[in-house]
Amino acid sequence: MLETEDANRGSLREATATETRPARLSRRITRIAVVIVAALLLLFTLGEVVLASLIPDVWLAYVRDVRDSGKEPAFLLTLAFLITFGLVRFITYSIRNQRLRLFRNVETKGGLHIHHLVPGMLLVLVSGYFGLVLPGNAATPLLAVLFGIGAALVLDEFALWLRLADVYWEPEGRESIDAVMLAGGVCVLYLLGLSFWPHLIEAVFTAITSHG
Repeated sequence: MLETEDANRGSLREATATETRPARLSRRITRIAVVIVAALLLLFTLGEVVLASLIPDVWLAYVRDVRDSGKEPAFLLTLAFLITFGLVRFITYSIRNQRLRLFRNVETKGGLHIHHLVPGMLLVLVSGYFGLVLPGNAATPLLAVLFGIGAALVLDEFALWLRLADVYWEPEGRESIDAVMLAGGVCVLYLLGLSFWPHLIEAVFTAITSHG
């Protein structure tokens, strides 16, 4: 009789653990999504006010050199891209080394591991689509941020979809970092040298043709 009760209790505990694991995963994903959405809302609703009131010189420089020059979408995209890549690497290293229990791999009930390039692809597709079809440019800053986040998630696993194999922690995984460095470098060069690089290319082309 006692053995039967112990077996029933054990079965109940296993069933409870099985039922609550997806629930815990769902709550964790929900919290992360809420934090991201709240941060974006604060960025676009209070960011300008705070920046303008606390750091007027920086805000004036931003307006003059970034917004008025038409480089604000590229600036926001690059900033979101670099910050997201840093956060993703921090999270993945924390999961691998089991330093912070807050972070866990996202898996389905059947044990399927969801790589972060999947939500990254969705963000890139959605933001790219609405960036093309929405009239005007009111949503462009938000879409630029979403595209930068998605691009970082996708390129952080560049080696995986290049090789169609889970090589994130293998030596081949270095290819993902190389891809991110290349993409980030191109974005930064575009921001720093929007007018300089075309002039440089024109000067080099003129020098070559004149000597020819």
